[in-house]
Amino acid sequence: MTQQDRFWESKSLFDMTSEEWESVCDGCGKCCLSQLEDEVSGELVFTDVACDLFDANSCQCTDYNNRSVRVPQCVTMNAENVESAAEFAPPSCSYRLLLEGKPLPDWHHLVTGSRNTIHVRACSAQNRVRFLREVREDELENYIVDWPLNCE
Repeated sequence: MTQQDRFWESKSLFDMTSEEWESVCDGCGKCCLSQLEDEVSGELVFTDVACDLFDANSCQCTDYNNRSVRVPQCVTMNAENVESAAEFAPPSCSYRLLLEGKPLPDWHHLVTGSRNTIHVRACSAQNRVRFLREVREDELENYIVDWPLNCE
């Protein structure tokens, strides 16, 4: 792999083409999980409750192009808002890592050449979620999990 092929090591997120930007997404699906703010610490905590547009097997949005219209609270991360949006991303988020000057993880598809490695390494939300339509919003705190923060 040439240095040009490893564009994420030589370009900032702000200088990437739209194709490069989209390819940085690791496909974990964790950004589709409902989050709550811990009242004591102020930290964001994850639940295992996914947006109803989330496909639990592929970890993809079933209506990616219209997600922000269909789900107004969906945070559509882009170069203009990545600095603020990354605060809501899990620590393993590729955009967050690159923004913080860290390398992509060894399971990332741009490193391995396989989009399946993230699932094999259990670093995604694949088949680990329930859906918002199945849970009462006032009961979200019953579904807090820590696995979205862990990824070896």
